[in-house]
This record gives sequence, C-alpha cells and structure tokens, in this order.
Amino acid sequence: MRKQLTTWAAALLLCMPGALAQWGGGGQNRDSLNQATLADYEQMKAQIGVKETRPRRDGQATDPALRPNYDEFKANPFPFYPDPFTTFDGRRVKNARMWYKVRRPELREEFEREVYGRIPAEVPAVAWQVTREYEAEVGGIPVMIRQLQGTVDNSACPSVEVNIQAQVMWPKDAAGPLPVITDFSYGLGLPMSWGGSVSWQQQVLQRGWAAAQILPNSVQPDSGHGLRSGIIGLCNHGEYRKPDDWGVLRAWGWGVSKLIDYFEGDPLFDAGRVAIEGVSRYGKAALVTMAFDDRVATAMVCSSGRAGAPPWRRDCGETLDNTCAWDSYHWVAGNMIKYSDVNRSWDDLRVDQHELIGLCAPRPVFISVGAVSEPEQWVDINGSFIGAAEASDIYEFLGLKGLGTDLFPGINRLVGGDLAFRQHPGGHEAGANWPYFLDFFAENVVGK
Repeated sequence: MRKQLTTWAAALLLCMPGALAQWGGGGQNRDSLNQATLADYEQMKAQIGVKETRPRRDGQATDPALRPNYDEFKANPFPFYPDPFTTFDGRRVKNARMWYKVRRPELREEFEREVYGRIPAEVPAVAWQVTREYEAEVGGIPVMIRQLQGTVDNSACPSVEVNIQAQVMWPKDAAGPLPVITDFSYGLGLPMSWGGSVSWQQQVLQRGWAAAQILPNSVQPDSGHGLRSGIIGLCNHGEYRKPDDWGVLRAWGWGVSKLIDYFEGDPLFDAGRVAIEGVSRYGKAALVTMAFDDRVATAMVCSSGRAGAPPWRRDCGETLDNTCAWDSYHWVAGNMIKYSDVNRSWDDLRVDQHELIGLCAPRPVFISVGAVSEPEQWVDINGSFIGAAEASDIYEFLGLKGLGTDLFPGINRLVGGDLAFRQHPGGHEAGANWPYFLDFFAENVVGK
C-alpha cells in the first residue's frame, strides 16, 4: 500500500480531488461529468473576464517547463510576502486592538471575496436527527456511537437535497461535557487500524474525549460539475455561482460549523473545545474552517498543499495555477481564477496563507507534514513550514508563542508553542502525528 502511494497517479488521487472525475469511473459517464465541469469553469471565466490561464504543473508532462518544480533555488519567484501589519490603505498596525478591529476584518474580507468565497447571508436551516445509536468496543474500550444526519431545509429548491452525514463516539461511562476531536472523513462506522497501529479514534477515547467524523461530500460534492448541487447549489437554486460565492472548501467548513451547532445543543459535548483535523484536501478545509469560525478551538492541518498552509507565491509541486485549473477551481471562489490569468501574476494577490493562519489567532494551530515522497513533495513540505513561520510574526505580535525558528526543523522534531509544526516520518497521512497533536490539544485547549 505504501509503495502504491508513492506513484504519481496516487498523488493525483490524494491531492487533486478534481482529478477523480478524470481518472475514476468509466468512459461515457466520466466524459459527460468532465464536460459539465468544463462548461461550469468556462462560464465562470467569462463572468470574471479571463480568456486564457497559465498551464498547470503536470507530473506526466513531456515538456520540462510544465513539470512540477522541486528545486528550492527556484521555488520562491516572489520572495516578499504581503505584510500582515500594513493595512490596505497603508496604515501600520500598532497594537493588538488595531489587529482585531481593523486588520483582521479586512484580511478576512479579502480572503472571502478573492480566495475562498462568501457564505450566503441566508443559508437554509439544518435539522439534526440521530439515525442510530449503539454500544460497541474500540480497542477494548466500551463506547457509545451516535450516527447523525443533518437535513437541510430545501423548501426553496426541492430539486436539491442535502443530508449531512456525521458520527460521534465517546467512552460509554464518560461524563460530559466532553472535548471533541472532529475529523474530515471518508467513511463512518467502527474505526480501522492498519499494521497493528492504534486508530486516531482509539487514541482520543483513551483520553476520555469524544471522537467525531463528518463526511464532506455529503455537504458538497468535490467537483466542478457538483457546484449546482450540494449546499452551494441549494443556496443558488441550482444555478451557477457568482465570482465571490463560496467554494467547496468553505462549504465543507460550513458543515463543521453546523455540527458544532449540534454539539452546542447537547450538554454531553463541550462545544467550546472542538478541534478539527484533515489531511490533503481536507487539510486545506481544516485550516479554512478554523480561520472563519471562531468557535473552533484548534486544528491539525495535515499535508494541506496549495490553498492550505503553504504560500500561494511558492512554485513547488502544485501551484496556484493548479488550484485555478478546470479540475480544482471548485475548491475556491471564482474570483481566484483571475490570478492564473496570463496577464496577471501570483504576486497580484493582496494576501497570502500566513495571513490565513494568522486569522486563527489567538487560538492554537498545529501544522503537520509527512516525510519526503511524491505526494508530500507535491503539497510542498517546505511551504507548509514557511507559511507557519511567517504566521509566527502574527502570533508573537499578539503575545503568543510562534515557531521560534526560521530553520526547517527536520523529521521528528516538534517546534513552536501556540503555533506548532512537526514533520513526521510517515507519508501522505496524519497517523504518526496524532499523539503529538492530542498532547498539543490537551495542553493548549483542555488545560486552559
């Protein structure tokens, strides 16, 4: 299995969800879905006046200029990132009060309009119901497992249905309120362990906490052809997005926010101590979720790649042009495609990802990557560290503890305080960093 994950095809499947429509399924159905995606993509380009975009990096390209770059000497074509302490009208941020009252709101507005999109002012209500609750055993621990469905009111557009699928488990005899570790997951049910490893859920349960999961695709499909369905399509009544409408990452974050709403209504769970974790595309979503919902106590952002922790201005592995290409643009707002226009530059974007990480402050964040492999190179290992190191200035400005170093620490060394970074020896996954993140959560959330 590990050997398979080092192939380029596996890297695409793990790191570029839009490629699933390209590679998965068969013949005619795949082609029709790709055609629907391309039609949506071209429609958005027409809305924002983009006629030609730069080609994306492609590991299979025969032209060396189109292959991904992994040379650090070439990875920083724009070495100067936006200054988080200078407002867009040129004023210097002098203190924490000005950060929270002036700079943070304008950064959030810029990320909403240009990068991730806005959640509509009026999103239909979600009605949660327990579909099943049962006793089980996880690693010898008696537990309760509750499966949930969040039905979104679709009376305004009956043709689009959204039923959020989620699950939460906790030690059977535990007394609330319980901290909750939430994971963007591929499936529900009893946890599975591989090769004698201990599942993340078991590690959470051993600490007496609750382990929750949410299925992102039940909130919003991970594709361009799915933008007229899911919660985005429901809010748009099945029509096309506008350029500043939310993308899929924002929609997945909204789903977690609705799950926190559920926790707020049940005294068994401590809605003030909810963490979110995700890997790859879900690592991007974990960071976006935390940046835009102040109720999220912390996040473990794993191997997130472009649109996650690494800066947009980096040319290493996947680039901004990959995110804005036809098979991945659905992650972000339509406006983001402007920065892949042949007549514009990545440097025209007024924000970068260190400032997105900074939106999470003063809450703690754990940035995670794996060891060098094709999937991890693709998501820019050094870029994740650089994003966190640049964000450290914001944390320290607010009186918090950042990474404390500008030098990449290497494998198996945890650095930082309220903002932390660790590269684990595994691959494109979170497994080896779970114990460190749970210690981080215990110290920075549960213990405070």
